[in-house]
Amino acid sequence: MKITLRLIVSLIIVVALVAIGFSYYQVKIERQRLVSELERRTILLSESLEESVIPLVQSKSFVKLNRFVERFGNRERLLGIIINNIHGEAIASTKAISGYAPLILPQVLNSISEKRAIHSFKKIDIKEVFIYTKCFEDEEGNIAGALSLFQDASFIDVRLSEIWRYNFIRLLILSVVIVVITLLVIRWSITGPIAQIAEWIRDMRLGNEKVKKKTKTIDSDVFAPLIKEINHLAKTLTLAQKSVEEERIRLDAESLWNADKLKAYISEKLGDKKLFVISNREPYLHLKEEGRIKYVVPPGGLVTALDPVMRVCDGVWIAHGSGEADRLVVDEKNKIRVPPDNPSYTLKRVWLTKEEEDGYYYGFANEGIWPLCHITHERPIFRLDDWTYYQKVNEKFGLAILEEIEDIESPLILVQDYHFALLPYLIKEKRPDAKVAIFWHIPWPNPETYGICPWVREMLIGMLGADLIGFHIQLYCNNFLDTVDRFLESKIDWEQFSISRKGHISYVKPFPISISPEFSLNNTSTQGKGALKESLLKEIDISASYMGVGVDRIDYTKGILERFRAIERFFEKYPQFIERFVFIEFGAPSRTHIKRYRELLAQTEEMADNINWRFQTKNWKPIVFLKGNHSHERIIPFYMTADMCMVTSLHDGMNLVAKEYVASCLEDSGVLILSQFTGASRELKDALIVNPYDIESIADAIYLAFTMDEEEKKTRMKKMKENIVDNNIYRWAANLITELTRL
Repeated sequence: MKITLRLIVSLIIVVALVAIGFSYYQVKIERQRLVSELERRTILLSESLEESVIPLVQSKSFVKLNRFVERFGNRERLLGIIINNIHGEAIASTKAISGYAPLILPQVLNSISEKRAIHSFKKIDIKEVFIYTKCFEDEEGNIAGALSLFQDASFIDVRLSEIWRYNFIRLLILSVVIVVITLLVIRWSITGPIAQIAEWIRDMRLGNEKVKKKTKTIDSDVFAPLIKEINHLAKTLTLAQKSVEEERIRLDAESLWNADKLKAYISEKLGDKKLFVISNREPYLHLKEEGRIKYVVPPGGLVTALDPVMRVCDGVWIAHGSGEADRLVVDEKNKIRVPPDNPSYTLKRVWLTKEEEDGYYYGFANEGIWPLCHITHERPIFRLDDWTYYQKVNEKFGLAILEEIEDIESPLILVQDYHFALLPYLIKEKRPDAKVAIFWHIPWPNPETYGICPWVREMLIGMLGADLIGFHIQLYCNNFLDTVDRFLESKIDWEQFSISRKGHISYVKPFPISISPEFSLNNTSTQGKGALKESLLKEIDISASYMGVGVDRIDYTKGILERFRAIERFFEKYPQFIERFVFIEFGAPSRTHIKRYRELLAQTEEMADNINWRFQTKNWKPIVFLKGNHSHERIIPFYMTADMCMVTSLHDGMNLVAKEYVASCLEDSGVLILSQFTGASRELKDALIVNPYDIESIADAIYLAFTMDEEEKKTRMKKMKENIVDNNIYRWAANLITELTRL
């Protein structure tokens, strides 16, 4: 369409320029002709009048002279006559123009002194007038006076305006003709055949049988060579597609990344080498309950993503021991085999003082870096004491990992997240042979935003100690390179996405994290979806037809308040769903040592209560807020049966809740409402993508989720599920380890 518009506009401009040029030339020639004709007629008239005027002037018969000019002054286009004596005095004039005598005096005097005729155009009373002045002689040959004729010349401008108007009308008609003809020609000769060729190629891509018949329907001399080549290509592709499909069917079962495949792959890649993971959060923590020690899996995407990998790798996971009973279950080296029910790898715990935890974790990491990177309009707080503790804790973990790898040649180390930005450099400084990667689980903002951090250079230098720096999506990689370029002296290769500084090269790549494919195996139930949903709602004492679910840590980045406002707006716009729809929010309190998080928890509870008070009935309320740390076993049945899941993060690195819901959804009959500001939105394109700040659009998305055709729901869900199964956590780990071992 743009090309067609450009072609039409170009043709019209060219035609318009030609028409304007031609009209200008035509007007110029016509004006010359009309002026010449007017001058000729005026000269003839003056010569005929001169014979009668001279005797009357010589005899000084001024009364007769005035009667004479008055009689001749009303001819066609002749406005009047003025006769002057040799001194320039008007001795006779037509009454209608008698007042113009002073106006032409200079012209009269010039005509008498120069003894020649003079003519001019003047604007008189908003009318174009042609004034012709000619001196006349007496019988002795002496100049006796001058005769001036006033001719109406306005008809010239009228005639020229008509030419312009007629040519403009012709141009408009011609433009319409050009547009119509151009559109028809393009449609018949270009766009039509191109559309047919495009459809043909699409059928080839999809393996449609219609592809064999396309050549008969496409008639175009212009594209004949292209059609001929595509015809050959179609035959080749048809054969290739058959072969590929046969091979795909054969390899389909083998292509899926699973625990066994990853284990074999890592064994091949690493041999006897172990993978070392460092993170703040431990995969299992131990608590005291009724005099007994039990273990729990803390919430969060990091643990969900890495635990399956470590089970396969039989590596060492170094983390902060934060459970109240953690010290009671470790050995003398602060280690324990996990998971307790099936020991598969080693967990080494690092102990922090209360001051260290407050400064490093709650202070610098979560009051500073967390809001800074998420850009959620929460002001980051940076304190020198917090930074000091951040450095100290990074050094403590550095000593822990160096102790573990002391006797290991070229160890592979995977540092996790923003808590340990300084650690890669600390490791590399002591062990240059180590292969170090750091994976940043949260977003990386633009340089202007990250530059707010007072220690931005130190943070970047620490991270550039790594051989490989991973983010969830390409955008964060780009932002990181821009930040380094802004604040550090370094060489950046935008083709290889690498940073060279002081002889060390760091590669920056995206690795979209996912979940275990085994997660989807949980979506089995002895009950049907409807019966299971009914039992779950009965469990929480709610009666409803539709159920939505949200699973989040209580964090201002998750958009929980915006989600609740959208639910409230949904009931305002669509009151027919009152008593029919209930939203279950699993909210896990976190970082409660930070005032802002305590305030957010209170705000969340208050908003849920207010909305419930406004809409609830005897046996129903719109929002059920389940506060607490919930296990996957508790949440998965709600994933399985929910008609809709809402992920409305204001900013998120990936968000695995979205993927967990898709993997668990029974009968593929569910809808995911997903924030555009999550990394997951780049992969799960068949979700209903929303702006979490746009409450109206989220309310409408909820309505669409409940009214969407069942076939469309299943189609969307199947596509997302295939993406998750194919790009699972094992593939993520394999890609990460592949890149790390390749360096």
